[in-house]
Amino acid sequence: MSGDGPAAVFLDRDGTIVQDLAPGFLRDPAGVRLFPGAGAAIARLVRAALPVIVVTNQSGIARGFLTWEDYHAVARRIDQLLAAEGGRLAATYVCPHFPEVSGPCLCRKPGLAHFLAARDRFGLTLERSWWVGDRISDLEPARSFGGSGILVRTGNGTGAVEEATAMGFAVVEDLAAAVELALGREAAS
Repeated sequence: MSGDGPAAVFLDRDGTIVQDLAPGFLRDPAGVRLFPGAGAAIARLVRAALPVIVVTNQSGIARGFLTWEDYHAVARRIDQLLAAEGGRLAATYVCPHFPEVSGPCLCRKPGLAHFLAARDRFGLTLERSWWVGDRISDLEPARSFGGSGILVRTGNGTGAVEEATAMGFAVVEDLAAAVELALGREAAS
């Protein structure tokens, strides 16, 4: 669906915004650590009037490593830390599934269900939007919609640089650099 709506920036959470100290299973809000510059980067997107939408796979819910209450407590802490730096998320979409436990689903990245829901909710133009994450699965939806993907070297990103480059995705050090790239291209268009 093509449109005249705004572009958005879709961010992965763990390994992109938040340091993934308990790989994939962050359940204690006291353990939330934003990557340096992440809050300020999100604040820049907000000031530029680009909706910032987190889409996160949280298979630990299906696997019993954390509860929905744990997830929401961590999400509230992230919101607090972002707000302290002037940042805020327009929305967060969560896939709690793990195919080996709960079966296949359409919302687990690189699935497109959450991105289509965000498009419909916010009237977004996905082909002008950005996908930023530390895994190829975070970026693959950009190819499906004709948008732009940026791999960050934080989290698991360092191990995916060669594949990301071969797939035509930009590779940058961190979220701040990704935002700089996206805003520069937005200004040029």
